[in-house]
Amino acid sequence: MRFLAALVATGLLWAVAWLGAGALGWNWLFAVAIPYLALVLFVGGIVLRVIGWGRSPVPFRIPTVCGQQKSLDWIPRDPLDSPFTATETVGRMALEVLAFRSLFRGSRARLTPEKRLVIESDKWLWAGAIAFHWSLLVVLLRHLRYVTEPVPALVGWLEAIDGFFQVASPTLFVTDVVIAGALLYLLGRRVVDPRLRYISLPTDWFALLLLLSIVGSGISLRYFTKTDLVAVKQLALGLATFHPVVPDGIGTMFFVHLFLVCTLLAWFPFSKLVHMAGIFLSPTRNLANNNRARRHVNPWNPDVEVHTYEQWEDEFRDKLIAAGIDVEREG
Repeated sequence: MRFLAALVATGLLWAVAWLGAGALGWNWLFAVAIPYLALVLFVGGIVLRVIGWGRSPVPFRIPTVCGQQKSLDWIPRDPLDSPFTATETVGRMALEVLAFRSLFRGSRARLTPEKRLVIESDKWLWAGAIAFHWSLLVVLLRHLRYVTEPVPALVGWLEAIDGFFQVASPTLFVTDVVIAGALLYLLGRRVVDPRLRYISLPTDWFALLLLLSIVGSGISLRYFTKTDLVAVKQLALGLATFHPVVPDGIGTMFFVHLFLVCTLLAWFPFSKLVHMAGIFLSPTRNLANNNRARRHVNPWNPDVEVHTYEQWEDEFRDKLIAAGIDVEREG
């Protein structure tokens, strides 16, 4: 039922865009108003989330480690899994962001038909995640062609590398195939694995279905459903320079694709996908494991008036002496 709810929600988004831009002709709404509204929600939501995370107190230094920390010089340590310096922490963060190192080291537990617990690595999940994220990055960089003039040289280089396997016209981009395959795998594993299916929320299904819809509509626009790319670039440049114009010749499928992208942007800060920004503010990752060498003082701790032992002893000295209890200082 949770999967069906997400599927219906995604289908409704398709229907709204198709009817609004196609049958009703509300092109300005879907080409200008909704993209700007989605951008405001995206930027404002991210800023609010980051401010909220930044204001959260970190009373303890709580890095997640899985290696020997620095102690005596003759004991080997792990500088990446238990960083001691800021440089080692940056290296650990870089591997986490760029290579998903913790996911690569991840494992899963399962029961065999003989009721035996088996713990094994889950490298396929890492492969699917890394393929999706890196392909998405390349696809986004390739889309700079539509919002820049002149087009950066980087975009041309990426297109040449991405389209080296030219088997048809237009050129088949490798990342288009990879990102679609990665999303289908990530969706399929939730369908096939009963444990994942049990813990999957409607938002988990919706995220994958929405991303698949965006990728599918984009692939359709490039290879099957033709649209006026000159008009698309004119629209994109107008939006980027805040001089919007809606030219003729843009097909309905483009408005569907754009509306799905806007939906993702508007929903992004309020979903699990916002981990893209949260990873940099996670105290389990961005802190060095140097508790034994340096004292961690919570900067959010308010100044409070304390009652020291010396003050307590001065207050009750007569009673302590009368009770035969030794005092550290003479009155």
